[in-house]
Amino acid sequence: MKASHVTLYRYSIPFTEPVTVKEVRLLHREGIILALRSLSSGKTAYGEIAPLPGLHKELFQSAESQLIELLAKHNFAAAQIMQEDLYPSVRTGLEMAMINLETSDKGAYLSWFPPEKRAKFVPVNALLFGDSAKILERAEMLFKLGYRTFKLKISAGKTDDALRSIEALHRTFGEQIELRLDANQSLLLEEALSFAKSTPPGSITYIEEPLLEAELIEEFHAKTGIPSALDETLWQKPELLKQIPVAALSALILKPNRIGGITASLQFARYAMENNLKAVFSSAFESGISLSFYTMLAASLSPEPAACGLDTSRYLEYDLLEKPFGGENGMLDAEVLYLGGQKVNEHMLKRTSLWTL
Repeated sequence: MKASHVTLYRYSIPFTEPVTVKEVRLLHREGIILALRSLSSGKTAYGEIAPLPGLHKELFQSAESQLIELLAKHNFAAAQIMQEDLYPSVRTGLEMAMINLETSDKGAYLSWFPPEKRAKFVPVNALLFGDSAKILERAEMLFKLGYRTFKLKISAGKTDDALRSIEALHRTFGEQIELRLDANQSLLLEEALSFAKSTPPGSITYIEEPLLEAELIEEFHAKTGIPSALDETLWQKPELLKQIPVAALSALILKPNRIGGITASLQFARYAMENNLKAVFSSAFESGISLSFYTMLAASLSPEPAACGLDTSRYLEYDLLEKPFGGENGMLDAEVLYLGGQKVNEHMLKRTSLWTL
């Protein structure tokens, strides 16, 4: 894989409504698009570098500065670049662009996306929000459209609101849906235990990061029987993955641009598969460039992939692709979306620099 040119772009997309991440209120989603032009075929491949305030330690400006420094230092020698100590968002965008260029150049999916093992469709995990009435109304609408997996956020001091919603969803759908919860590490053990024991039996598939102290997940499972999923813990305290009993877990939530790249995410995904856990790819409000790539990753890991958290594009007023990312009936067509994910509308972007290699 050789590139003749590297072009860097910026984008800024308004959110459809303000989004709060770890107490940081956001009105726009900003990011960098890295475009590699193939020396042999002349085709262009894209990668996205998009740290999210509140989630990432690196700022947009820091990521951009590191990327420019890398290009100036290595002239895009891929082997040397990937040996550098990179920000998670930068490594993700670089790996994405290089994999896409290699795939495009060879005209095949290579070992990254083997077609003989690939699922055609990836189910979507739909996010529910609002008061109990709105949550039920939205769930009924999405159920009619084909969605069967839903995710509900819960937080400390507001578990009674979540319980009302869970009870309403369980009365309406019973076992027809899979309901996942996400506490974002907000609950102390006693509140989490009280909440879990108040939920209708069998109504919850798992709770993402239920506790402020992930070290107590084993005790939480022992006292409630409800498994957890690890998200933030995977990059905050990755050593806990081997310390928490597999029986206390149900899934690993994989955000490549926060975990530390595509390769790192696949390592976690393989651990999940080897231990009969779900590998749930999730985005950090990225554009369709990343979402299409993550969809193909999920499809390539299993003929029956877990429902993934890749519906976040609806929070953005528009996409960067010629045909906006999206699915039908709660399902994402992996190959169609992957090919579409490399058809970028560059009119939506602001070019910042061009590098000839």
